[in-house]
Amino acid sequence: MAGRTRGTTAVLETFASDRGGAGLKQTRAIQTRVQVLNAAAELFAEQGFSSATLQDIAERAGVTKGAVYFHFPSKEAVANAVGDEFYSRWLRLADELRALDAGPLEALAEFLLRSAAMFRNDLVIKAGARLQIERTFVGLDLPRPFVGNMELIQRFLVEAQKCGELSAEADIEAMTRVLISASFGAQHICWVLNDRAELDAWVRDILRLVPLRSG
Repeated sequence: MAGRTRGTTAVLETFASDRGGAGLKQTRAIQTRVQVLNAAAELFAEQGFSSATLQDIAERAGVTKGAVYFHFPSKEAVANAVGDEFYSRWLRLADELRALDAGPLEALAEFLLRSAAMFRNDLVIKAGARLQIERTFVGLDLPRPFVGNMELIQRFLVEAQKCGELSAEADIEAMTRVLISASFGAQHICWVLNDRAELDAWVRDILRLVPLRSG
């Protein structure tokens, strides 16, 4: 879990300078939580929510089942935590791209390309995508799928319109719908056909064939 691990590392470094027992205990607790979430993401991505058990998660994480319960009261709570991280990663990605010296449309294209790489390589993203598909069958309390990503794409397009990269007549809502449908449709189809091995190429085709400029 790259995003969460980066944040956790900073916390662990803080506690490393604290030689007191409380600091060490808190450090171990953070490490255990990260191990559990990593293991859960792997299992949810591989097997889905229903097939994975808390015992499976504990064994994959290399901890006791009691250690899992210390952090999460149920498998649903573990899945919701993985889902929260899934959505947080898109926001962090968007923030990273805004910090680049690039126009909104270039940043949007990079967002879609990096999203494809994340779907292909990041276990948390793979797990989150599968959990969203299964959410109605297992009663997971996850956010509505696609909404956050649509908002991010629309924000890039609005910024592009404001700075003149898109004409004032560009239909931002329609462009958002087309891009979210094409990109998420591509990742789902590639998941089924070849475990997303060709997803990067599919997204490049979308960017080549769907015009992001108008006027």
